[in-house]
Amino acid sequence: MTQPEIQLKRVHEKILLLLKQHQALQKENEHLKEDIRKMQAKGEILTRDAEKFRHQADVLKLSDRGLEDPDKKMLEKRLSQYVREIDKCIALLQE
Repeated sequence: MTQPEIQLKRVHEKILLLLKQHQALQKENEHLKEDIRKMQAKGEILTRDAEKFRHQADVLKLSDRGLEDPDKKMLEKRLSQYVREIDKCIALLQE
């Protein structure tokens, strides 16, 4: 083989390698896009749940019957935990 043929063969091999890498990156990109779609859907569900819990908390605060102290503290703790989880998910989606 002559020197130009050898160089041409190397260029051809490098192009094939680049094409394989490009295809792998395209696949990875599609997987990441799907993950983002799933996380956005989950974030929307969590946001709706958070709003529902906030509404329930407001109703409980305004209701005449109320809750006893231990129950009230446990409910507030649980609601706060839900809100923190939802805020984390929203923050992740905004990155």
